[in-house]
Amino acid sequence: MTNETKTQSAENASQESAHAAPESGAGERIRRVNWDDSRMETSFANVVNVLNTREEFMMLFGTNQTWNAVEAEELNVRLDHRIVLTPHATKRLMTLLQNRINDYEKRFGKIDL
Repeated sequence: MTNETKTQSAENASQESAHAAPESGAGERIRRVNWDDSRMETSFANVVNVLNTREEFMMLFGTNQTWNAVEAEELNVRLDHRIVLTPHATKRLMTLLQNRINDYEKRFGKIDL
């Protein structure tokens, strides 16, 4: 990735993060976020599950390995990643995802489940 592209990506990500940041109250300062993508990896998941305790939420991401899922009696899912978040971070993620889904549906149409 070129430096120009990285800078542009960081600026776009920074703009996105501004939407997810909590509102600034009296005495709070909003800081610029510098995104370091030098070690980022990309994964694909078509299955997600969420578990929680009082202290944390765990999101399990994986891929369905069943060839013919319609006729199969069991689904085989290979779990690849577990992301653990605090309840507050989970709620901020939910808000951010809902905003992105709303933007997507305005541009491309409703997502039917």
